[in-house]
Amino acid sequence: MSTIALEKVNTIKTLNNIAERGLNVFNKNGFLVDNGSENPDAILVRSFNMHSLEFGENLKAIARAGAGVNNIPVDRCTEQGIVVFNTPGANANAVKEMVLTSLIASSRNLFAGVAWTKSLDGEGEQIPKLVEAGKKQFVGKEIKGKTLGVIGLGAIGALVANDALDLDMDVIGFDPFISVDTAWNLSRNVQRAMTIEQLFAESDYITVHVPLTDDTRGMFNQATFSIMKPDVHILNFSRGELVNETDMAAALESGKVGKYITDFPNENVLKMKNTVPIPHLGASTNESEENCAIMAARQVKEFLETGNIKNSVNFPNTSLPYTGKRRVAAFHQNVPNMVGQITSAVSSYHLNIADMVNRSRGDYAYTIIDIDNKVNGDVIPGLEEKVKQIPGMVTVRII
Repeated sequence: MSTIALEKVNTIKTLNNIAERGLNVFNKNGFLVDNGSENPDAILVRSFNMHSLEFGENLKAIARAGAGVNNIPVDRCTEQGIVVFNTPGANANAVKEMVLTSLIASSRNLFAGVAWTKSLDGEGEQIPKLVEAGKKQFVGKEIKGKTLGVIGLGAIGALVANDALDLDMDVIGFDPFISVDTAWNLSRNVQRAMTIEQLFAESDYITVHVPLTDDTRGMFNQATFSIMKPDVHILNFSRGELVNETDMAAALESGKVGKYITDFPNENVLKMKNTVPIPHLGASTNESEENCAIMAARQVKEFLETGNIKNSVNFPNTSLPYTGKRRVAAFHQNVPNMVGQITSAVSSYHLNIADMVNRSRGDYAYTIIDIDNKVNGDVIPGLEEKVKQIPGMVTVRII
């Protein structure tokens, strides 16, 4: 009597509303979206704060449908061998459009003008005369010919820089860590700032697109404001903590900063003079939410099915073409002789290695090994446990 092995079902849990088109990626055998699961194989999340959550032993991946991962305990995930994905670039066009919209509208005092006009409700036939008399208080300035400084030339920053050139602005960019892919997509007409101080000194408008780190926290402060032109406009669609709010309030009051446009309002921001507080709308489009959801779901599906990793914030990006052969995927400490010990464990089962790849990231590394032999059954008895016993090993999967 033969036994038919049941196909492994990967359970997916969502902690926020994830666009249906993203969840449709899992509409196939081997996957089940179950938000009631207490121990899922993967979690899709947007802004839900996960820092207080305990993770089950089955959890292998968390995917953030967006770029920032401050709501995810990344260090703890790394220690437990849980890969954390984000979706860089999926919402880039949405944020770019909001940056350029805010750049033009704030320069022309559009937001303040509209709010004032709405306050005339009830004035009846006098409204046209009041508008003509009052519009002079909202005289703005054109962006054509002005200099836009773009800090961070990743997916969003590069789009902003290129489109600002099309609006006849002069664009200067600063990014010491620019990737080759981004460099290919960036117009040659974007001037390169050799230092961030050069960008501060030359820009009429400054937009920032960098992650929040110990180095970037409070990067807009009294010292950096002192370098800038008077009446500079600063746009922050990255993280509120990039700005020292006490120093920003003083700079706005003195006129050193003409306007502060931010997607991260709080009590301090609302009390500041000449601010444009936007209710975190940078990536809030139907298209962006769908793009992020689809990208997050595809990355999770690829990882669960093949072990390949793309766009991880804590594991090294690692890929090996999947041919259907049995595969060992191991996450371990980045110490000498780990690969040798893994391959020795595989060969001790009289298995040949068809292909392999090893990538490191800081204190950890990830190894994928394809087995050449045709292996019957769902598992290679004992191999997974033997690899797990290697000192410094964090997690192992036989795919």
